[in-house]
Amino acid sequence: MSISTPAAPLPPTLTGAARVLAYIGKLDAETALALSQRAQHEHVSFAQAVVEAGALSASELAHALAGTLALPLLDLDALDMRALPRGVLDTRLARQYQVVALGRRGNRLFIGGADPTDHTAMERIRFATQLSTQWIVVEQDKLARLLQANAGTLELPPSGNGGGGTDFRFDLADDEPSPAAAEAAQVEAEVEDAPVVRFLHKMLADAVNARASDLHFEPYETHYRVRFRIDGELREVVQPPLAIKDKLASRIKVISRLDIAEKRVPQDGRLQLTFGTRAIDFRVSTLPTLFGEKIVIRILDGSSAKLGIDALGYEPEEKARLLHAVQRPYGMVLVTGPTGSGKTLSLYTCLNLLNRPGVNISTVEDPAEIRLPGINQVDVNEKAGLTFSSALRAFLRQDPDVIMVGEIRDLETADIAVKAAQTGHLVLSTLHTNDAPSTLTRLLQMGVAPFNVAASVLLITAQRLARRLCEDCKAPGDYSREALLRAGFSHEELDGRWRPYRAVGCAACNNGYKGRVGLYQVMPVSEALQRLILAQGTALDIAQQARREGVRDLRQAGLVKVRAGVTSLEEVIAVTND
Repeated sequence: MSISTPAAPLPPTLTGAARVLAYIGKLDAETALALSQRAQHEHVSFAQAVVEAGALSASELAHALAGTLALPLLDLDALDMRALPRGVLDTRLARQYQVVALGRRGNRLFIGGADPTDHTAMERIRFATQLSTQWIVVEQDKLARLLQANAGTLELPPSGNGGGGTDFRFDLADDEPSPAAAEAAQVEAEVEDAPVVRFLHKMLADAVNARASDLHFEPYETHYRVRFRIDGELREVVQPPLAIKDKLASRIKVISRLDIAEKRVPQDGRLQLTFGTRAIDFRVSTLPTLFGEKIVIRILDGSSAKLGIDALGYEPEEKARLLHAVQRPYGMVLVTGPTGSGKTLSLYTCLNLLNRPGVNISTVEDPAEIRLPGINQVDVNEKAGLTFSSALRAFLRQDPDVIMVGEIRDLETADIAVKAAQTGHLVLSTLHTNDAPSTLTRLLQMGVAPFNVAASVLLITAQRLARRLCEDCKAPGDYSREALLRAGFSHEELDGRWRPYRAVGCAACNNGYKGRVGLYQVMPVSEALQRLILAQGTALDIAQQARREGVRDLRQAGLVKVRAGVTSLEEVIAVTND
């Protein structure tokens, strides 16, 4: 590369890459200085300012700096991104200084960046990693795409509760102020502009973009980690500095209206993130551990309940049975399954179908996870004496049409709910049982009279959530006939006209899966089942009768999804292996 000496001495205010480009004649001194000042004013890198202004292309800039400074130049498009080292460089630091860790050899870390003259970035990286660093020049546009792909798509404010705009903000909960409200306000003021605020905002935004259901902030003796639960699986996303654990816990407590001075007992709260016109609620739970407070934040996206029943994955006959039951004027509909199986979403989808101006709907939950306008929602408060049973008694004096009980936990609640279903109210609720037949025997074991169960329960649906296969990369699997028969397929179904799909994995998914789908056992309580209940038949007796009436169990419901290519055989076996 030929280097032209500048006609006039360069101003001393011109430093770094701006001085290099002016010296070799790629930019005149005035333009280089203006771009340097613009980068500082807009808090972006000099390389980004040059490319966005159109002064040089990303390729021209990279070749000019690499050639002049005798540094290696690397094309990021030629790299396998999956082979990049993970956990070496803090994600926040990489995004702040627009760099990427390309590799490590012994005590040397190879850093890719568009501006190799950024000595501040190099010193911060050396301090954070305790490794010697070597710069490799990469093109700014390709680096920006790589960092953006890893960072999600929500645009975050620079600091505070939404920065200077209104696109992203926290809405504080409407609960009573905690005893430490004054102290909380002081802490909030102290950390309002701190990096911990931006880090928390970024984690919440990334979790929403990644379709995560929960965020876990976990302190340990020597490190601190953040994990997201995506499609039912926990995945580590970052290990921030251990020193921020207390500040981060305080920040979360402040915006959740929790007592920041209380670190000895668990606390529960909630907060709200508003992005544009979309409001997302988060439920917060803190837990004292050996090395600090572990905090789990559950994402409660109310828009999911408005997607409609078709989005949940019911087969046509299952959907028809459920709709017939919830449109009855009175009776009880029960949803059962383990924690995290989507019971609440199923109930709220039904409530959304019933939510009309002429219908009085009341719910009691611990706590209310999804907020729906037009529905009277009550949170359990056992300290104040507001329990499921006391709320139910109050509902019956409030002229209700539909009642939803978050969970039937004891005989008192079950007895009131059953009697409400017999006296002209539609009651929806959940239980923790493995399948629909065992739900009926569970009610009997709790002490509910058999004739009350038989007369009140209209339908029971048991459910599980299975991961959906990624449509971009799924491929036909190679399964033996014997394996398919052992899984539950019949000889008639194995007619050779279809093959199960398997998970492969690509850049757009999580190990071959993307999203989840429900598996449902929808069992209406027929007259034959009522007779079995009155005779106090076993769960096995009830299950056999349900099969004779055409009710699929959870494994059979999963095999229907396998045959349709929605999920894999391995996934169905894993989630229905009770």
